[in-house]
Amino acid sequence: MMTEGLFHRQNQSQRMAFAGVFAILLPIFFPHLFRPLGRASPSLFSEWIAPRPRHLPLLKAALTRHIPVRQQSGLWAPLPDQGWKACNEPTIVSSLPAKSQGYIQVFLDGGLNQQRMGLCDAVAVAKILNATLVVPHLDLNPVWQDSSSFSDIFDVDHFINVLSNEVKIVKEPPNEYSWSTREYYATGIRPTRIKTAPVHASAQWYQDNVLPVLQSYGIVAIAPFSHRLAFDQLPIDLQRLRCKVNFEALAFVRDVKVLGELIVNRLRKTKHQVLGSELRVNNDGSGNDGSGKYVVLHLRFDKDMAAHSDCDFGGGKAEKLALAKYRQVLWQGRVLNSQFTDDELRSQGRCPLTPEEIGLLLSALGFSNSTRLYLASHKVYGGEARIATLKQLFPLMEDKKTLASSEELAKVEGRASLLAAVDYYVGHRAYLNLKTIRPNMVLLGPLFLNKSMVWSDFEAAVLNGHRNRQGQIRLRKEKQSIFTYPAPDCMCKS
Repeated sequence: MMTEGLFHRQNQSQRMAFAGVFAILLPIFFPHLFRPLGRASPSLFSEWIAPRPRHLPLLKAALTRHIPVRQQSGLWAPLPDQGWKACNEPTIVSSLPAKSQGYIQVFLDGGLNQQRMGLCDAVAVAKILNATLVVPHLDLNPVWQDSSSFSDIFDVDHFINVLSNEVKIVKEPPNEYSWSTREYYATGIRPTRIKTAPVHASAQWYQDNVLPVLQSYGIVAIAPFSHRLAFDQLPIDLQRLRCKVNFEALAFVRDVKVLGELIVNRLRKTKHQVLGSELRVNNDGSGNDGSGKYVVLHLRFDKDMAAHSDCDFGGGKAEKLALAKYRQVLWQGRVLNSQFTDDELRSQGRCPLTPEEIGLLLSALGFSNSTRLYLASHKVYGGEARIATLKQLFPLMEDKKTLASSEELAKVEGRASLLAAVDYYVGHRAYLNLKTIRPNMVLLGPLFLNKSMVWSDFEAAVLNGHRNRQGQIRLRKEKQSIFTYPAPDCMCKS
């Protein structure tokens, strides 16, 4: 979803088949926070007071607005062919080295998106060193408290087979290295563990610092391993290998795909067909025609994001104290940009948008209250109280629990990583249409600070500021992620 790291290119017929699907993702200005939403602590919410709408004049106007038919129809039109196609295959025929230098283990933390990026980098590092990669270990997520393993989330055999001509991958190290475990490295300083890999290290760094350990001991463990490989100055074949991992090799397990398909199919049906409730009509009198159009929305408004941003979200003193307490427990009180005031942070576009603000953004773009909205968020900071305004604007809002029965959810319920994978899968389907809104945070921050702004001015500014932020191909700039901007490294001119 959603998400950094999603990229899919299909032929024209496939794109048209999904022309009714729309995704909207929030850009994250702090890369280490780019992860699916975390599980909220009940003790945190006990100190939290639900805020009232912070943009009441805009909200009232949005609820009574008239949307021209032409504007609505243009929302769902697929983007024209932009002259690019996926090309994840290497430019030269690749083959495995005659002899592996040894075994590489990596231990990955963070949410699903961070794990995916770490997996891509792990394969690339194994390629750099002519080493055998042990299927990576996923550390316990401190926010989700989820201990799901690689094989719980991803199809291991598919992962190994797709990459079989590039890198040798094994599920476990051989018996002679059975001692090399996460527990072993947690109990002391070990010569086979690399703890000093810098963020965005070069390929040469791995050859200079990791290869000697690998050759001496036959195995090496790299931890931490998050954002540990550079995006620049790497051979094109290595870049394409990372893309191949992300867009081809990392396939979800069957349970995730089955549930994801079930949700996609039900989203394409009318509210009446799914739940037997009445159809709601939008303000111009037209109803939801059940033509398969829906929006996938990942709010990315979790307690991690709220705490790290140091912004005010309207919950008063109780909310500030709760976030400070959470910040102290997880990060010893550290907070990003604490030297700025709330207004300064918002004017710079550094505060995550609240559900209310996302609702106003969607409304200004032309989405009516008959739009089907799929909420692909595990936990929203503030729960139902926080998303009440969004529901008021978009009453046909769905999530996993409204579209699937408890029996259908049983195999993923209580497993935060698997629930995130289902949302990722549904969002990935949305990408087949190549229509993805990237909110312009630098624009929106000052707009929401302007309490005297009338709806017509807000709408005009939003529309003008998002004309070229709906999935158009952007070439990657230096230091930018190849997973967010796959052109030109992992794409070719068609």
